[in-house]
Amino acid sequence: MIIGLPLTMVLFAAGVFLTCRVGALQARKFFYILKHTLGELFVRRRGKAPGEITPFQALTTALAATIGTGNIAGVATAIFLGGPGAVFWMWVSAFFGMATKYSEVVLAVQYRSRSRRGISGGPMYFLRDGLHSPLLASLFSVLGALAAFGIGNMVQANSVSCAVSETFGIPAPFTGLIMAFITALVILGGIRRIALISSAIVPFMALFYFTGGLFILLIFREQIPSAFLTIISGAFRGEAALGGFAGASLLQAWRIGIARGIFTNEAGLGSASIAHAAAKTAHPSRQGMWGVLEVFIDTHIICTITALVLITTGAWQTGLDGAAMTIWAFNRGLPGATGQYIVTGGLIFFAFSTLLAWSYYGEKCACFILGEGFAGTYRLLWILFVFVGSLGGLKLIWGLADILNGLMAIPNLVGLVALSGITARLTKEYFSA
Repeated sequence: MIIGLPLTMVLFAAGVFLTCRVGALQARKFFYILKHTLGELFVRRRGKAPGEITPFQALTTALAATIGTGNIAGVATAIFLGGPGAVFWMWVSAFFGMATKYSEVVLAVQYRSRSRRGISGGPMYFLRDGLHSPLLASLFSVLGALAAFGIGNMVQANSVSCAVSETFGIPAPFTGLIMAFITALVILGGIRRIALISSAIVPFMALFYFTGGLFILLIFREQIPSAFLTIISGAFRGEAALGGFAGASLLQAWRIGIARGIFTNEAGLGSASIAHAAAKTAHPSRQGMWGVLEVFIDTHIICTITALVLITTGAWQTGLDGAAMTIWAFNRGLPGATGQYIVTGGLIFFAFSTLLAWSYYGEKCACFILGEGFAGTYRLLWILFVFVGSLGGLKLIWGLADILNGLMAIPNLVGLVALSGITARLTKEYFSA
């Protein structure tokens, strides 16, 4: 995804602004949010709220898209380029990103549309029906429908085929065919099947990776306090990883950390709100709390586990970058090749689940422009490009889609800021009831 300093500053500023508009909800009501999201997972609620999937399924579908290679390789690259201090700024950007994601979800639910084919929502709908700007709505939809084939499809398919080839020696074409077949079984069933599979895969893959990371931290527990000190001190004086930018400056740590924090959880991009819009919920703010939780899990939990493993094991001083650094860290902390299999397994599951969730995002964007009847065609194209991506083909399209992916944030942010009064009103209404 494109990541320039201007876009980073705009996204960060929007997060600060929206935090003020919702009264720092993510801090003030944090424990309330945990109680009424995770705390109610096994509570059977009475009544029938409008929607197609449960709030938890909406969360896991959104997490399927946001938890990806960035949580494994992206954190390592952030430390490589900006030093351990970049992790601190990831936390900061994610804190403000909670308000951004909350706002996206609230508006997506508020302005979602119902038809005989189900419920649809997202930035294109609150831009059209809330901001009354069909132009911005169409712009977001075109960008989303096209960008999905890059960041959400071919890049992910290629990540899986490469990981399988390097670890198990299985040829990319074979992996691509299997992946395309499984993808077809899932996405041809629509959002309900995608949500069902995501609600099974996401908790498993997160627990799988999280447990491996915790085991390593238990072994290197004496290094954890110094790891936090390294992160905090590096945030304010700069310190480069071996092989990174020598003498990484404070600005470098800030820029890399903020950028990685923003794009690992996709707060400001608007894509995740498309999944949340389909949730069965009686009030927009109620689903918005799941958006806050989404950012917390993605960045403050999973990315932090990766960062602490990299620092406590000394992997950040090896000169390695990306997934290679993370594999080195896990191999040092776990016996035999267990670490490599955990990281590889994480990459495969994370990438594949991202591929499934983005198929829904791209489809909804395309159907907003071309009509709901185009859904079947879009799904078939998606399956075809899964195979193409697994072979590493059309990398020029990857680059173009990367640019389009970043540009999605612009119309989305315009809507979030312009409609922030609606978000504030709905928030006050919900928490005053």
